[in-house]
Amino acid sequence: MINNIKKSFLDAQELLENFINSDSSIKQIESFASKISETITNGSKIISCGNGGSMCDAMHFAEELTGRFRNDRNSLPAIAISDPSYITCTGNDYGFSSIFSRFVEGVGMKGDLLLGISTSGNSENVIAAFEAAKNRGMYTISLLGKDGGKIKEMVDLPIVVPGVTSDRIQEIHIKIIHIAIEIAEKKLGF
Repeated sequence: MINNIKKSFLDAQELLENFINSDSSIKQIESFASKISETITNGSKIISCGNGGSMCDAMHFAEELTGRFRNDRNSLPAIAISDPSYITCTGNDYGFSSIFSRFVEGVGMKGDLLLGISTSGNSENVIAAFEAAKNRGMYTISLLGKDGGKIKEMVDLPIVVPGVTSDRIQEIHIKIIHIAIEIAEKKLGF
């Protein structure tokens, strides 16, 4: 068992090192942070979504913006599509593939930013959310895994973690989220 534990840490370390050593990945995170600060500076909001652990990451992202990251500052306009009554109502009436897109259609505005998280890059409801966001004139960013799937080609800024398993991909996704918020706060003067 000890060897399995060590191997898991070493696998995580290898994926992180590979991601860090990619200049394009680092530039993409800087672009992500810039887009967060630009969206907020322009008086627009950020919406995030994902399924399962990726929904938890989308919620974590939104609460770090509206609540607090490291230091006291103004609350920033962000919301994760995560309300259970909304999700079950929409899923029941329109199907699971519409749970995020209906929200974007109702709340998303031109100039807003949509962050969609999908470790496969092929989540139907996240794809539908990006389609709705494009129709609303929103900027789109995705945190993806594996080869980026279908979503990679449909968003303004795809950030792909080339891992194989969702758990390892999500470990990098949360690091990306934290670093993007850290840099965005600096750009915003906090």
